[in-house]
Amino acid sequence: MQIDTATYQRVLGDELRSLRKQRGWTRKELNRRLQSEISLQTLATYELGTRQCSVVRLVEICVALGVPAHQVLARVHERVFGDAPTGHLSVDLAAVVADGRPQLQPLRRWAQGRLAHLVPGQAAEVHLDLPALEYMAQLCQLSTVDLIRTLRELDAQRPR
Repeated sequence: MQIDTATYQRVLGDELRSLRKQRGWTRKELNRRLQSEISLQTLATYELGTRQCSVVRLVEICVALGVPAHQVLARVHERVFGDAPTGHLSVDLAAVVADGRPQLQPLRRWAQGRLAHLVPGQAAEVHLDLPALEYMAQLCQLSTVDLIRTLRELDAQRPR
């Protein structure tokens, strides 16, 4: 696997900027919440992806934003490489909740519960492995193949 460092930095910066804006903070407000001092220009270059961010600095920014660094990196990895873990299916919780098919009612209730417990900035997407999909299919009284097909249809309808 080849890593395009410029793309990775840009996507990481985009994630950090998005989290900051979700909180309604300016860079100056985020900077005040940081444990150590950095210039607003440095913070801007991290968000623009034009400067590499050390692991320690990334963790510090994530702590200030109230989001675990591993979650931010997981979102960046998925955006850059576009893959769910091997053997898993990505499921958009919001799409499941919005779908009105009666047979998905058990899955819809589960997705609503998961959405209710997300921390601010956490992606509304989960990765389900085959045993979880088989269990969900039983709850919905569908075959596993039908449930996977339905979830893939929901994912295909999602705006990109």
